Order: sequence, then structure tokens, then C-alpha cells
Amino acid sequence: MSAPPERSFDAYARDYESTLDRGLSLTGESRDFYARRRVELVREACGRLGLRPAAICDYGCGTGDTVPLLAAATEAAQLVGADPSPESLAEARRRHERADTAWLPLDALDAPVHAARYDAVYCNGVFHHIPPAKRSDAARRIARLLRPGGAWFFWENNPLNPGTRWVMARIPFDRDAITLRAGEARRLGEAAGLGWIETSYHFYFPRALRACRSAERWLRRLPFGGQYLVVFRRPAEK
Repeated sequence: MSAPPERSFDAYARDYESTLDRGLSLTGESRDFYARRRVELVREACGRLGLRPAAICDYGCGTGDTVPLLAAATEAAQLVGADPSPESLAEARRRHERADTAWLPLDALDAPVHAARYDAVYCNGVFHHIPPAKRSDAARRIARLLRPGGAWFFWENNPLNPGTRWVMARIPFDRDAITLRAGEARRLGEAAGLGWIETSYHFYFPRALRACRSAERWLRRLPFGGQYLVVFRRPAEK
């Protein structure tokens, strides 16, 4: 059985970063800026949860650049980057050969050895590439990966932000993506048996307005940031 998402990113494996950076140039920041900030916010959420993840899966890892950031932020000893694109995985292996990291096809996560194996699953910008009818199945697959007490960090682009829609329209692999609101993301996780912990919105201000970014901590509950983060947790076993 082939795991979602279905879209192939093989054609973009070598120039994914430059393509994404061209789209993000409207914000004045690079993809690295956003990746580092997302991981920092995940680290902060782990702190609030009292979670010290030893094993992390980046579900839909692409060319793998976030995995070393997750390793550095959490000190996890076991990391898995999983993606449906063979070319993207080959590029990830080329760039990030690490003894603590395995690079796997997404459907390899269906193997029993991965069930309840991970303390945290990180997922960024994946679900808008999954056909809506198959999103529930993807959420159930992710829930199955978590250990009791483990957390899913679900990042997505916020369709309520006009800047986000503008940026996506400039990126070839995002132009026809079907975005989802945070409420839909929450329903997906809860239907998969996970407990909702929090929803927050981030990336309100482009670089030209970076002096305002210190105010973002007060804006996290307003649904207008460029991306949102929904945190779920698998219930602990009784």
C-alpha cells in the first residue's frame, strides 16, 4: 500500500531550495530562516509538554535539511526522515550522511517496527499536497507512529493569510495545492485518536517589518500568521 502524499517531488529534488527561496523572496527571508524558527518553536513546545524526544520522525522530509536542526534542538539520538520522493531521499542522503539518521520511503513507515516508535513526529507543509479524501488516512498513519505520550507537531500554511497565498502562487509545486485551515487539522488529529494540545499562528511580519516581530508572542492565537502549528499528543497508556 502506497502512503500519501502522492505528488512526486523528484523533479524538484536538486533545485527545491532555490525554487522555494524564489517564492519566499517576497517575505525577505530564506527557507532556512523559517525552518530554524519552526524547529525553535517545536523545541519550546516540547518544553511545555515536558517531552524530551529520543526518537523523532520528519514525515515528508523532502531533501532532509530540517532533520539536523531537529537533532541539534532536541538532542534526539534516533532520527528518521521519510518521504515518498526517491530523488529527494537520495539528495538527503548525499547532504546529510549521519550515523543517527535513517532516510526511508514514506511507505516503509507502515512496517510494524515503526509502530509506537517515536516520541515526536514533525510534519511541515505536507498535508496541502495530500488529496483531502486521503488526509484522514495520513493522520492515522502518523498517530500510529507515536509512542504513548508522544507528540505530533503539525505545521501548515495558513490560507487565511493573503501573503501565504501569494507566496504559494509563485512556487510551481504549491500553485495547485489544496490548503487546509487549522480547524480541519485539529479534526484530523482528533479523529486519529490523538489529544489536541494547542494551536498557534506564526510568521506575521516580513523582514521589512522585523522590528515588529517581538509582538508575535502576543498574536499567536489570532488566525492570521503565515503558518500555524497544531500540537497533538498520543494519550499515555493507563
